Amino acid sequence: MIPGVLTVAGSDSGGGAGIQADLKTMLALGVHGMSVITAVTAQNSVGVQGAWELPVEAVRAQYRSVVDDIGVRAVKTGMLSSVELVETVAELIAGTDAPAVVDPVGVSKHGDALLAPSALDSVRTALLPVATVATPNLDEVAHLTGVRVESEDDLRRAAEAVLAFGPRWVVVKGGHLAGDAVDLLTDGSQEHWLRAPRHDNRHTHGTGCTLASAIASQLAKGQTVPEAVMAAKEYVTGAIAAGFALGAGIGPVHHGWNLG
Repeated sequence: MIPGVLTVAGSDSGGGAGIQADLKTMLALGVHGMSVITAVTAQNSVGVQGAWELPVEAVRAQYRSVVDDIGVRAVKTGMLSSVELVETVAELIAGTDAPAVVDPVGVSKHGDALLAPSALDSVRTALLPVATVATPNLDEVAHLTGVRVESEDDLRRAAEAVLAFGPRWVVVKGGHLAGDAVDLLTDGSQEHWLRAPRHDNRHTHGTGCTLASAIASQLAKGQTVPEAVMAAKEYVTGAIAAGFALGAGIGPVHHGWNLG
């Protein structure tokens, strides 16, 4: 059977990130993508023009509808904009026997806030503790832990600070540093430094969503966390290299680059 993967995230009307990026990634990696929409955004290549959170009962009903009938082999979370949504989704994941990849989305690629400041504590105390893998970027690390990463040497300290909140593994994404795109994957004892050449391509909308969804897809296919993250890094690197212009701003990565 084709493994089923569930994304719990916001909708991106421009198709570059969020639910749309997640489902495209899952299709490209050979799993069956399913979705719980947490918010609807008016979003394009230049920014987010509006966002409307769905009621908690609608999010819970979508999740239970999928999990209780179809079942899931992995869960991925993205935009959870409020305390209520973070705590509800954390509770649902805790009751689901499947690995969970938590992308603690704070802002969009264009700098638009997607998480209420009041929800940060709930991410720390409720969502991160149920994560199999957390995938924060450097801005998200700073908001969650106060650790500011200025160089590769700071990545280990950042990872330790995130692990203190309870995820089994963390991938600290160093894509905003100069030089090669380097990420650190660790569970506090094992370390895997993942490097890729930096492509001269500004069309990178959706990279965070895509990486987390790719990790969840590989976990659903039975890979270990290090195997899944390494494969996801390779997939995202190819998607960035093939990113394309769309609209007047930052275009998306190309989710189907590996399909020929």
